[in-house]
Amino acid sequence: MSSSDTSVRPSTAVLTAREGPSDQELLAARLVPLRRPGRWVSALVLLVLLAMLVHSVLTNPRFQWSVVADYFLDGAILRGLALTLWLTAAVMATGYLLGIGVAAMRLSRNPVLVSLSFGFVWLLRSVPPLVQLLFWYELASLYPQLSLGIPFGREFVTVRTAHLFSGVLAAYVGLSLDVAAFSSEIVRGGLLSVDQGQTEAAQALGLGRAKIFRRIVLPQAMPAIVPASGNLLIGMLKATSIVSVIAVQDLLYSAQLIYNQNFLIVPLLLVATLWYVLLTTLLSVGQFFVERRFARGSRRRGGGRGFWDLLRGNVPLLGGSLRNGLVGLS
Repeated sequence: MSSSDTSVRPSTAVLTAREGPSDQELLAARLVPLRRPGRWVSALVLLVLLAMLVHSVLTNPRFQWSVVADYFLDGAILRGLALTLWLTAAVMATGYLLGIGVAAMRLSRNPVLVSLSFGFVWLLRSVPPLVQLLFWYELASLYPQLSLGIPFGREFVTVRTAHLFSGVLAAYVGLSLDVAAFSSEIVRGGLLSVDQGQTEAAQALGLGRAKIFRRIVLPQAMPAIVPASGNLLIGMLKATSIVSVIAVQDLLYSAQLIYNQNFLIVPLLLVATLWYVLLTTLLSVGQFFVERRFARGSRRRGGGRGFWDLLRGNVPLLGGSLRNGLVGLS
């Protein structure tokens, strides 16, 4: 055996011994998360910008936070807040009842009902809510009186509209019809999201239509209906502020009446803004728990929507970069 062969064999043995870790070593190895410096940088930049914004808002004397505190629980503000809450609840309840009926018409096999419901949704979604409020508020200029009777014949009931449509009634009717148009599409979309095979399978088992809808279709449609309905509710709470245009003394109009007297415009607008932020936050939290209740059994990986998803959806300033950065920091 030559000396050259002797020198090769030890190096081959060393390479064989160092081929790689065994399967047991690989299974026992600790996983190291992937380094993402971009998350750290974006999170720090956004945190600095957020801190600068908060510092500017809190230290700027022109915001007059002492005045905001004085008027936050003012009697006129609270009465306007009560009207805002009542109007939101009444409009959502009435609008959803009408919307369910319109959705049923859209899903029926009657071409007349389908055409009428489609025309209703098309018209109401095409006209801005403010224009609808002004139309109902000025209805007396178009129809001085409303009557019920036989077309081109005798009238049985006649009502004068001059004092019928007050600002509150005009706001209630206009916003209710607007909610009805949008909620009908929400309900219809949720029902159509359920596979038709579910209904056919239930019919094959001999279940009735009412029981199929209550036990099979509706539970599967609710996860699609609830999020959009929650967003519609929050949007309607804020949209009630447009009723101030027709002199309905809601939360915003109450603040306007006060600052028209003392000229403290910014502090009174901040009072109304803080109340809207507080109410929408409470509704967002409630929506989160309602969604989690109806999403049982159909959650994706990670347990469904969590706190960060809710926070990111309602505080756009944070965005996805800050969320990812904070997760990386933790």
